[in-house]
Amino acid sequence: MSKLRQLALGNVPIILLVVVFVIFSLLDPRFFDLQTLGNIARSTAYIGIVAVGMTLVLMTAGIDLSVGSMLYLVAVVVGQIINTAAIPVFVVPLLAIGVGLVLGAVNGFAISFLRVIPFIVTLAMLTVFRGIGLGLSDSREVNYPDVIGALGSQPILGIPLPVWVFAIVVLIAHIVVTRTPFGRQLLATGEDRAAAERAGIPVRRILFTVYVIAGGLTGLASFVAMTQLRTAAPGFGSGDEFDAIAAAVLGGTSLFGGRGSVFPGTVVGALLIQLIQTGLQFLQVDLYVTPMIQAGIILLAVFVDALRTGRLEKLTRRVVMSERTEELTP
Repeated sequence: MSKLRQLALGNVPIILLVVVFVIFSLLDPRFFDLQTLGNIARSTAYIGIVAVGMTLVLMTAGIDLSVGSMLYLVAVVVGQIINTAAIPVFVVPLLAIGVGLVLGAVNGFAISFLRVIPFIVTLAMLTVFRGIGLGLSDSREVNYPDVIGALGSQPILGIPLPVWVFAIVVLIAHIVVTRTPFGRQLLATGEDRAAAERAGIPVRRILFTVYVIAGGLTGLASFVAMTQLRTAAPGFGSGDEFDAIAAAVLGGTSLFGGRGSVFPGTVVGALLIQLIQTGLQFLQVDLYVTPMIQAGIILLAVFVDALRTGRLEKLTRRVVMSERTEELTP
């Protein structure tokens, strides 16, 4: 019984995803439609890529509040370059990733080498990046060529290109976290930074690298968003940092570092957020009420996840004690 309960507690995010999907499908049959599911998957790709970078940052007990403004600044810089210079299409995503890497390096340098608190650094950069973007664009929309917009609806083997990009990002990040020394060092840094330093782990380099990776992924996400939106309005990216954090936390990543997973954790969290947003749109919930309902559902899910984590740890300790007792019993 305890193993069954442990299995259920260990998969709460997936159970929540199924429950939310079933509820919205019962409330509106259009929700259970292949086209709707395809649109949800495509929409999830954009915020999901940002959430993967945020997951890596949270694993180190850090946070990045600047990703929303970073999305906007990357879109503005890249949009202005491709509108003034004829560059091949395949260079555009590389350019977006490059700009994101530079912006992420700014955060990483201040946090890892200047030892400024991540919350303060990224909160300041949230304003700085947005201000630079507004200055470069004169607070006007930056439009992208049609050839970029066409990529968003371009299917490969019947699956939209943004979904492929998201899947590749998740696969690489999952392998890095679970199969490489860097992944183990990353988790060790988040669990106990002082102990990690004593063990010889290059903590500063790990932190710098994580924020650079998060910046690069944010640049890629900005490009993916432009393939669907085709324009970067002054409000683009506002509040997306909270969706990225919520997706990571809903997927089981700890805000205090040392624990989390990209797959299935963050993927499930990003899907859950997109399901809620799409479901509320289908039900034609008032636009002013939608954010409150969405925040309430996410807060409830995080609360349930916190209860789940505590209960799971108790069950694990109980199983270990039981096994030790059996070993000692003649």
